Amino acid sequence: MSAAEPLPLGVLDLATVSHGATSAQALAETAELARAADRLGYRRFWVAEHHNMDTVASTSPAVLIAHLAAQTAQIKLGSGGVMLPNHSPAVIAEQFAMLEALHPGRIDLGIGRAPGSDRLSAAAVRSGGSPADGAVADPWQVDDFPSNLIDLMGYLGDARTTDGPWSDFAATPAAETMPQVVLLGSSGYSAQLAGYLGLPFAFANHFGGGGTAQAVELYRQRFEPSAVLDEPYVIVSVATVVAEDAERARYLSAPGRLRRWGIRTGRFWPLYSPEEAQAHPEWERAAAMPGNSVVGDPDEAVAGLEQLAAETGAAELMVHTATFGLPERIESLELTMQAWQRRAVDAAVRDEMAEPAISDVSVSVP
Repeated sequence: MSAAEPLPLGVLDLATVSHGATSAQALAETAELARAADRLGYRRFWVAEHHNMDTVASTSPAVLIAHLAAQTAQIKLGSGGVMLPNHSPAVIAEQFAMLEALHPGRIDLGIGRAPGSDRLSAAAVRSGGSPADGAVADPWQVDDFPSNLIDLMGYLGDARTTDGPWSDFAATPAAETMPQVVLLGSSGYSAQLAGYLGLPFAFANHFGGGGTAQAVELYRQRFEPSAVLDEPYVIVSVATVVAEDAERARYLSAPGRLRRWGIRTGRFWPLYSPEEAQAHPEWERAAAMPGNSVVGDPDEAVAGLEQLAAETGAAELMVHTATFGLPERIESLELTMQAWQRRAVDAAVRDEMAEPAISDVSVSVP
């Protein structure tokens, strides 16, 4: 990639329900944010699967992706991700094969192995019994994850063995293209599996749990070329809030910071306004919480993103912005992309100026 071609940026959004808002408002804001990301030149826009959470309206990624794809022109839409333990591989394959047929070349299928919820909620989502009767299988069991993932890939046309359930079942009758399957993770387990299967790997760095560089290195060490990928391909997410000046960015980041502190300590608070967040009894602890978010003015944002890209060797970065209001989210995306593209142009100019001048030389032709 030349200096004039900046590393691609994507957007991860959870359809977060701000304090006092509704699910309908949150989903409408996600659609508007996707349109803004499309207009600004972001490569991808992903939504995630969460269940039984007061602050997250993104419960069915496939449905939401269909809605977003119909309202955008060129940006890739995908899941960040669909939680495979919650669903039949065949059902996921059918959903995303249909999305790909409707929007060829624009659909990503990001797959995760966590339930995306607590035990009771995961049991309610999965078939096999009621969460109240105690008869359901443990939703945290992941022993079947690799085989289910291989089945899912086979249904979509990426068969890794000579025989399997895809021999008798296809996700769609006459596919010309297939969605891009990406394995998601926040640990070494998924990193190694993605490498072994030769799949792109996306690390949930925005969780702030650490281990990003180690997981990415494990992925590269275990990588084996496949029919879909010749060499390792890493996507890294990062929580960002960007504003015209650093002080305002820190102010706007308060709701997301308090919410992350709550999640880390087992409490699922609403996404408050900045004023409410800073008046919260736990704010001082939240403010002191270590983290890896990129918060600041556009120049600081570029520096932070460049550092993350250098440390991980990522092929793409995905920004996740949790602010109370939609205008601030769009502003953050706009300022980030403008600064990111400007940085690439400046780098290209510096490279051009550094090239030695070619002097005129007379040549005798016999």
